Amino acid sequence: MSSPVDVTFRSGSGEHAADCRAWFLPAAGAEPGSERPCVVMAHGLGGTADSGLMPFAEAFAAAGYAALAFDYRGFGRSGGRPRQVVSPERQQEDYRAAIAAAAAQPGVDPARIVLWGCSLAGGHVLEVARGRADIAAVISMVPLVDGRAAAVAAARQHRPASLLRSTGTAIAARAVTALGRAEPMVPLTGPPGSTALLSLDGYEQAYTSVAGPTWRNEVGASIGTELGSFRPGRHADDLAGVPLLVQIADLDRSAPPHAAATAAFSARAEVRHYPGDHFDLFAGRPCHDRAVAHAVHFLRRHVG
Repeated sequence: MSSPVDVTFRSGSGEHAADCRAWFLPAAGAEPGSERPCVVMAHGLGGTADSGLMPFAEAFAAAGYAALAFDYRGFGRSGGRPRQVVSPERQQEDYRAAIAAAAAQPGVDPARIVLWGCSLAGGHVLEVARGRADIAAVISMVPLVDGRAAAVAAARQHRPASLLRSTGTAIAARAVTALGRAEPMVPLTGPPGSTALLSLDGYEQAYTSVAGPTWRNEVGASIGTELGSFRPGRHADDLAGVPLLVQIADLDRSAPPHAAATAAFSARAEVRHYPGDHFDLFAGRPCHDRAVAHAVHFLRRHVG
């Protein structure tokens, strides 16, 4: 298989415009001059392309599909400021810019773009695919599709004192940024009882086990106030004509499985279930091989 090609593309406008960085993997076995579908990929909350995405991208490329795995503005190898601040709106803009970048790569069929996203990005791809004729299929893995449902689940599983501290930090971050000052950071993952966003038992070890060299264990604290309004599952029925695979971890403590299943039903999606938690579909975890095999099988049937 060919080595990844370093790709740079521009995303955003005005003061928020910046260069995004990506790795492009050509499709294995493609005849010269032929065009293959391309899977456009990004990570979830605070994730980077070098933190668990490449095993999926390599599997798609080996199966005959090109793949482009990118970092959002402000994360990983990409440019842009502020750093480590999660904006669902800007990240969805980055997906759209990445689609254009993928379509411009040699050997890619611009009319057969596949969107792949996990966790928060599993919700992004549902939004980005709406109303586009160039999206041939969508794969949404352990998706966060309803921020309110995730907040309710968090309230049941986290210690009350920890939740109160996290909520207070998020509200304070909003006030600070409104004054034009730099947004305070919070840990992305940490031990149970900490103020980290992902602090359930086992999550720190699971996330850091796939973390790459550009990953940083911090995100802007204001994301705690934004996730409640992040509800891409509400529009899932708009995708009823697009082949959609939703991969649900039935023991997911971070992205509620029932919310993902409801969105999948609305979109008439194909659903695959796995006996694991949120991170168990990544490489080195129990459900990874099955998740990859199901995704490739789905692409063969729906994209060709």
